[in-house]
Amino acid sequence: MTKAKWVWYLPLTIFVLLYHTADANRPQGYFREVCHYRKTQLLQPVSVPRQHLHAIREQMQIRATLQGPEIDAYILPSYDEHLNQEISRRDQRLKYLTGFSGTDALAVVTQRGAALWVQNRYVQQADGELDCDWEIYRMNDTVTIADWLGYYLRPGQRVGADPHLVPHYLWRKWENDLEGKILKLRNVNNNLIDLIWKDRPEPDLITIHVLSKSYAGEKWQDKIKELRERLHHLKCDAMVVTSLTEIAYLLNIRGKDLPFTPVIKAYLIVSHYDIFLYVDRYKMTEAVAAHLHSDCFNSMCVKSKDYDQIWNDIRTYSQIWKSVLVPAPCVQEQGASEMVYSSFPQKIIYEHMSPIIMMRAQKNSVEQEGMRMAHIRDGAAICEAMSNLETRFYTEQWTEEKIKYEVERSRLSQQHAKGLSLRTVVAYGEHSSYPYYISSNVTDIEVTDQSLLVIESGSQYYDGTTDVSRTFIFGQPTNDMKQTYTMVLAGILRLSHLKFPSDLKVSKLDALVRSPLWVTMSDYPGATGHGIGVYGAVQEPPISVDYGHDSHFHFKEGYFFSSESGHYKSGDYGVRLKNVLEVKNTHNVHPSGAKYLAFQDVTLVPYEPRLIDGTLLSSLEKRWLNEYNGKIRHYVGEELKRQGNMKAFYWMMNKTRHIREYLPEEEYRAATGAGARSHAFLTITVPALLLGLTVFGSFVRWLL
Repeated sequence: MTKAKWVWYLPLTIFVLLYHTADANRPQGYFREVCHYRKTQLLQPVSVPRQHLHAIREQMQIRATLQGPEIDAYILPSYDEHLNQEISRRDQRLKYLTGFSGTDALAVVTQRGAALWVQNRYVQQADGELDCDWEIYRMNDTVTIADWLGYYLRPGQRVGADPHLVPHYLWRKWENDLEGKILKLRNVNNNLIDLIWKDRPEPDLITIHVLSKSYAGEKWQDKIKELRERLHHLKCDAMVVTSLTEIAYLLNIRGKDLPFTPVIKAYLIVSHYDIFLYVDRYKMTEAVAAHLHSDCFNSMCVKSKDYDQIWNDIRTYSQIWKSVLVPAPCVQEQGASEMVYSSFPQKIIYEHMSPIIMMRAQKNSVEQEGMRMAHIRDGAAICEAMSNLETRFYTEQWTEEKIKYEVERSRLSQQHAKGLSLRTVVAYGEHSSYPYYISSNVTDIEVTDQSLLVIESGSQYYDGTTDVSRTFIFGQPTNDMKQTYTMVLAGILRLSHLKFPSDLKVSKLDALVRSPLWVTMSDYPGATGHGIGVYGAVQEPPISVDYGHDSHFHFKEGYFFSSESGHYKSGDYGVRLKNVLEVKNTHNVHPSGAKYLAFQDVTLVPYEPRLIDGTLLSSLEKRWLNEYNGKIRHYVGEELKRQGNMKAFYWMMNKTRHIREYLPEEEYRAATGAGARSHAFLTITVPALLLGLTVFGSFVRWLL
């Protein structure tokens, strides 16, 4: 090899080695098979999401901050300003940028790459919705945002994010992680998506409505007094309330600013002398102003101000207050945003769980009765929808979306119904084997009588919030389906009839529900239960029944929470059951001095008797099931007769037939297979033994 060739060969070798070394360190996310195929194509279509990605990269260079240099990366969460997951169309910034329609996600953009972090349940959905410009990673995976940015950026470069949309605790985590990569996190107060979103939906012109005391059970003034007492105990001069559900609860007001939660978009500041509600003025009416006593000038008057005025007021009142409670994270609540936290001088901040969480969790007597009544009507709605479905099942073609419409129609026709409390899930066959499947027009399939149908749904009523899951079948189930369903049902029954001391940690109850599944070495993802509001959020802190997330919270009389169990056979079928339970006082005392508490089913929707294998339930569990069915017959039956809906009534009566708690020995043996074994022993084994003995006796006589 000549000297001239060496001159070219040596740099080329070094370049190839460096390229392969860099490529080996490249973060590896979810393998996107379609995108891997498209890499061989010379041209890719310029889609709308790609145009949005190009536009935000331009903004990162020219308008990232009002003052200062450009930013080299941008992080966009799926939250709104109040850190909600289910958000209005106007706040769906992440969907606008990426095309991803799920929740709980994070997008990161640099000039050379783009990545989306999603929960494991949304990975397949994201793969179908995102352009091939995007990489996909799972939350809590080995590749973090900092790792990914460390590959795409050089040390010293800047990463921007909107502090309005990021929880304070998460912002601090990002700062620490990025410092390890020698990168800097910077505030970008003017959201980059808002700068490029030309056809952004206008705010809905929906006003606030008042929740009367007949449903709330308590005046808002009494709630304010209790909150001030708690603030005084914590030695705080004021508190900033950022959670929309807490504002709605505290002031007895509701709205429609979120898809499934009846809240109004606002901030609230409560001090010992003032109450300020920061809300768009067009949402206030004379009735709301009169309800909040906005025209008076004492400490029990709620003064309304423009929504964005809060930032000026924080700076003003921070000079007066010595200690301000800023909400910290608590189970489902994310706490305050980084913008709220950083607006206060750090020396006056007292970061603590919102006192309103504990006030709201323990429902008063009016709220308790309202929840019971709402669930009776909700049970009647499910009975109506399913009776209609079964009557017309073999005369019409049914799909997941058509069944969803039928369930939602029945729900919204009930008295005091104000909307849905969650996305209705209708999953059939293989779809039911996905724990977090969301049906849509794209994934819609026909429902037949060959497999299981899972329905999860809920509704908002003036007097309560519902959340229920049931599994149905219209044909004949296999023995495996019945066994799986019965195991799931056993866990639900065991928890609903538990009596326990009040100092028992909430997370400890999880094992009771999962134990029938653990026997078969199986389990289900996610938590077993969560708190639930009254005409509020379907997931409400502080309750979270999850053995993987221990907490110091305990049950109290008047709490409501969900009890959910399931089993998912990948690619085949799934089973899911969920009830809402109420915590009751037994008026007995544990030797330790703690109260004995018990649970009571509030959800009143029949189980599917065709899927229940009575031989797998104990006699006590069957008695519990009969008691539950009797309760449905009494309360839901009376409601259906009051509505004149006899078709649904007879459907309900058929589904709640009495189950024999004890089987005669012969029937039990036959059901468990023991009878067949005994019959085989008598008809085959015994004659064979007798024949053998006869032959042996003849042989002995021949020898003699």
